[in-house]
Amino acid sequence: MVVRREKKSRKMHGYRNRGWGSIGQHRKSGSRGGRGAAGMHKHKWSWVVKNYRDWFGQKGFVPRNPSYMPKAVEINIGQLNEIVSKMLKSGTAVIDNGKIVIDLSKMGINKLIGDGEIKHLVKVFVWSASEKAIEKIRKIGGEVILLRNK
Repeated sequence: MVVRREKKSRKMHGYRNRGWGSIGQHRKSGSRGGRGAAGMHKHKWSWVVKNYRDWFGQKGFVPRNPSYMPKAVEINIGQLNEIVSKMLKSGTAVIDNGKIVIDLSKMGINKLIGDGEIKHLVKVFVWSASEKAIEKIRKIGGEVILLRNK
């Protein structure tokens, strides 16, 4: 049979400080160098270096104001129709199988909107497009290919 011994906490009943030295030791925050994060840049620096190296310094930025949020860069079908010939001359658009291939994502444009008319047969690569824009381009025999984040 195993010998059952009393726990230290029970044994020390009646001994004033129960094994924690003189009065005040093991009491309040003096024994741990202050409460909470007190002394992290002072007497607890060695603890910070060992256990929590990124305790100090900036760790990112969370915008609280909507003006900081990135805005969608948009283009209308009408605007696209106007600049197609310029894009072909500059080489940003190419003709492939009778369609003008335009990659709007490379131009920094991330949305295609359906305002205006398009007369050219186009194949457009873009992150997002309105239903109206897709409908108008498909109506004349063109294509809209929506890109996805990888």
